[in-house]
Amino acid sequence: MSIYIGNLSYQVSEADVTAVFAEYGSVKRVQIPTDRETGRMRGFGFVEMGTDTEEQSAIDALDGSEWMGRDLKVNKAKPREDRSSFGGGNRRDSFSRNY
Repeated sequence: MSIYIGNLSYQVSEADVTAVFAEYGSVKRVQIPTDRETGRMRGFGFVEMGTDTEEQSAIDALDGSEWMGRDLKVNKAKPREDRSSFGGGNRRDSFSRNY
């Protein structure tokens, strides 16, 4: 299981996130995606913890809390949707005309 963290500060580091979530149990992994082109943080991340109980404790404590000047959105991560169901990711197929 993984935890989604939304509305993260753009200055946050993996070490910052690890320190906060470690208060609720063992942190196995932290991932903070960055934009491919700019390298800038994207404002969200994911945390994996040792047990489901630890993850739920962190979610209960941190969802809606203020951290680094931002109100966090913390919940169970949902699996990625299959992008192919939206036209294979090629917008030309359904959104633009060929002139």
